Formats: sequence, C-alpha cells, structure tokens
Amino acid sequence: MVYSLKLYIMSILLHYMDKYDITEWDEFDGLFQRMMRPFKELDDVWNEMKGSTNVQTFGPYYYGYSVTVGADGKPAVKEYGNIRPALLPTAETREPFVDVIADDKEKVLKVVAEMPGVDKNDIKIEVVGHTILLDAEHGERKYHAKIPIKQKVDENSVKATYANGILEVKFQLKEEERPKGKKVEVE
Repeated sequence: MVYSLKLYIMSILLHYMDKYDITEWDEFDGLFQRMMRPFKELDDVWNEMKGSTNVQTFGPYYYGYSVTVGADGKPAVKEYGNIRPALLPTAETREPFVDVIADDKEKVLKVVAEMPGVDKNDIKIEVVGHTILLDAEHGERKYHAKIPIKQKVDENSVKATYANGILEVKFQLKEEERPKGKKVEVE
C-alpha cells in the first residue's frame, strides 16, 4: 500500500518531469523518503509479525464440537475453535450456578447453588442487607457468589442445607406491609 502510493505520486511527477528541474526532484524524493520512513517501519514490523510463530494473540476463546451424520449413517464428530480445552484460561475462583426461587404459596424464598467438591464445613454464608455472600474452598475448588435478594425476607429465619454438591438456603418471606388507610368523614 505504501509503495503503491509512492509509485502513483512518482508516475504523476514523471509525467510532468520535463517542467521541473532535477534538483527539485531530488528535494521532493528526500522529503518523501523522510515522510514515508515510519510507514515503512510499520510495514516491516507487520511483515515480521505475519512470518513469526511467536506472536501472542488474545481472545475471544472458543472451542466446540460439531456432529454430523455421514453418508454411511455414522455420526462424524469434528472439533473446532481457536484453543484446546486444556489451554483455556481458568480463574482460581468459580461462580456456582445459582437459582433463586420465590414460593408465594409457602411464603419461602429458596436459593439453590451447585457447589460440588466441597464439604459443608467449607461453606461460609453471610447475609448483608439484600445480598447473600457465598464462599467455599476445599483444596483447589473455590467458589464465590454474590446473590441479590429482591424480595423482603426475614433474615433471622434463614436455614441452610448441603447435600450431594447442592446448597439450599431458605428464608421466610416477610408479609408486605400494606398501608393502613384512614377514614375521612365528609362534613
């Protein structure tokens, strides 16, 4: 691209060269060379990067499988993506899958979190305002979640159970305070 621009300008100048003195041509060429030097350097860097195998690229990362049925009726599984699963970036702390279920019939709010690989003694639950903070750590398994509570709950009624990697936290829902009306007599 840089060279094609230079060739275009030079072809225009050559066309009108008989009108210019050769010293003017040399001055223009020197000026043009100085102006184009950073672009040439960038072009060299780009070409070096294209030829190098040491270039580090960053996300997005994706990986998956596509399954098709071949002509013989057998499934064909093909991998695709720009990274293998073993090379995917991993965080030290995982966020567990969480469901928040409000049961108006039983007046209960259930928070269910999947945290396999930890013991019930490893789990710390803290209720702060309208947020539940879940933390658990056992060996290399670390979980953290910050779960907002939109319903009004009784913080003192909280109970938690943990079995087979599933944590269930239950709150009693508070009755919504209905505004008390005031009778107004007409005079």
